[in-house]
Amino acid sequence: MITIIDYGLGNLGSVKNALDKLGINSLISKSTTDIEKADGLIFPGVGAAGEGMKNITREKLDKIIKQEVSKGKPILGICLGMQLFMSRSEEGNVNCLNIVEGLVQKFMTQLKVPQIGWNTVQIEKDAKLFVDIPQNSYFYFVHSYYCLPTNKVAIGKTTYETQFCSALQKDNIYGVQFHPEKSGSSGLQLLKNFTKIVYENNTSN
Repeated sequence: MITIIDYGLGNLGSVKNALDKLGINSLISKSTTDIEKADGLIFPGVGAAGEGMKNITREKLDKIIKQEVSKGKPILGICLGMQLFMSRSEEGNVNCLNIVEGLVQKFMTQLKVPQIGWNTVQIEKDAKLFVDIPQNSYFYFVHSYYCLPTNKVAIGKTTYETQFCSALQKDNIYGVQFHPEKSGSSGLQLLKNFTKIVYENNTSN
């Protein structure tokens, strides 16, 4: 089972619909039990970092997420979810989960902000998250801020005047700035790949 973490922000239904389309067993929940029992976690998000962290802290989800990540459970952050993995965000000037060292910074560009629409991802490494996804495939983005990881964890980069980290991996922690659930066949393949990562070492499934 994959638990899609509900902290009050995000298009949870769209993520679940995409998993349903792939035949992947999932549920939407903020229950500690459902998060602990899950084989893998998806941490989506749309909205502001400050509100997101306020909701996460209020529901004590920060503690359970860190607990499960420390056990090696795979987690995929989507859009704001990926940003909240970082140490700190300029959006609201808030401390985030700090499970990936780095900052979240606003685009400083003459281009329209937020970036809304399709853009390519340059795959930086031979990452399992991008298996069977061609180099420079298009994914759907909606964001005004982007991640600046301290360490070399980027597995995908995208250019919107500025080149930024659009996908990352740190051990069992995965993040994508784009929305795979809105990105057609490439997005569905990425969700399928994440699910394979979740279950590849779980012989009970």
